[in-house]
Amino acid sequence: MQMELYFEILEKLLQDRDADMMQWKQTMDHAVEMKSYQALQQIKCILQDDSLTDEDCFEKIEQIVCVFEHLGSGCENRHDFG
Repeated sequence: MQMELYFEILEKLLQDRDADMMQWKQTMDHAVEMKSYQALQQIKCILQDDSLTDEDCFEKIEQIVCVFEHLGSGCENRHDFG
């Protein structure tokens, strides 16, 4: 009988935890989507900047690489110009 209460409490805690985990996952999914959207907005602004000359196009690419780096997603050896 004593263990029955223990298991009832444990079951309730696990149910609450599952609900919390679903809420946490939805929150994290939303945060990633928002960061991705913001990055796309930045990239679009960079690409739409017609004020740069053809020689400055390298700078556009550099800015886009920096957006990815800021997100924590480096471009590996593509950005190793040194």
